[in-house]
Amino acid sequence: MPKNVSFRSGLGSILFWSVISAAFIGPGSVTACAIAGSQYGLQLLWVLTFATLGTVWLQEAAARLTIATGSDLGQVITQTYTGARGRRIAWALFGAIFLGCAAYQAGNILGAVSGLVLLTGLPAPVITLAVGLVCIVLLWIGSTQGLANMLGLVVFAMGGAFVYVAFGTPVTPAALTKALITPAIPTGSLLLINGLIGTTIVPYNLFFGSSIVPTDSANGQSLSEMRLGIWVAVILGGIISVVLLLAGLLIPTDFSYPHMAQVLADRIGPWAGSLFAFGLFAAGFASSLTAPLAASVTAGSLLGIPKNGLAYRAIWLIVMATGLTFGLLNVTPIPVILAVQAINGILLPFVTVFLFIAVNNRKLLGQYSNTLTQNLTMGLVVIVTAVLGLWNVWLAIKAF
Repeated sequence: MPKNVSFRSGLGSILFWSVISAAFIGPGSVTACAIAGSQYGLQLLWVLTFATLGTVWLQEAAARLTIATGSDLGQVITQTYTGARGRRIAWALFGAIFLGCAAYQAGNILGAVSGLVLLTGLPAPVITLAVGLVCIVLLWIGSTQGLANMLGLVVFAMGGAFVYVAFGTPVTPAALTKALITPAIPTGSLLLINGLIGTTIVPYNLFFGSSIVPTDSANGQSLSEMRLGIWVAVILGGIISVVLLLAGLLIPTDFSYPHMAQVLADRIGPWAGSLFAFGLFAAGFASSLTAPLAASVTAGSLLGIPKNGLAYRAIWLIVMATGLTFGLLNVTPIPVILAVQAINGILLPFVTVFLFIAVNNRKLLGQYSNTLTQNLTMGLVVIVTAVLGLWNVWLAIKAF
């Protein structure tokens, strides 16, 4: 966070927590939201309402845990569960997060490369190697935050273009409001629903968000400052997801990135198509920095691996290599991106259950423990994501 931006201003807290919304507005959000609008109209808008509020509730709980204890989520889990059982839990959680980050990275690299291919016309393998090399250098030297913030601004600018496009869709305010609060599960939409949840309530963001909360007296953040920052930043990200879905209504045929760029160019001007292409690259590239880093941060938190040591760097290198492999194989990006979001939606309950238990530990958190309302909202997220995840697994087994 810039030194001249203080938590004592609401703007400072919002800017700080915008890293969470910038992390989930990636190629997965662009793809899943636009396809939801293209294939199902307004029927899946309620999923974005649920996922956005779920992100707020869970990120607030993870940050509150750090403010109350001075330890992040992973450290609290390892302090709570000790001995052989604790080690098994820590490794299981790390495995889930590592798998999720590796899956995300495949989508991130494919999305970033797709944006640059659309923008420049250069061969995908060349762009893949260039993007991977730049990411590795930045992660190795640790200079990622400034660039990620800059690219995040580009993503929000792209979101602004989609807001303009969304106003041109034939949707009435009454229909929009109804769709935002009325659950519906159209035939064949379950995997996409899990994808919309998994690309918004990002499992690794709970560990990442908990670990970045400053706890020192000079830069510490109060509960009210933290809550303001998370609520505003995440809701803004949710609004971008909604307008992405509304823009998808304008694509009646099969969704593709060139088609989406053409829609923007036709509605706003040729520059808008280029903005979409660069925004898609920026979203993928920024997430390509955060996903590998989050895997290593989680390893440090759960397993005690020293920062920037050999093992720490090996973890983010493996995550990066996973994404590069998919990119160099020239895999069709959209199916992979949708699949990895759904995978993270299925993994989400494994993380949220431990967060739920931790913030109900009154001996540890005291007055910062969950209230009845917070338990009801968090419990709703845990139950809904678990049911949807198990339902998807059952359908996959049945089909096999």
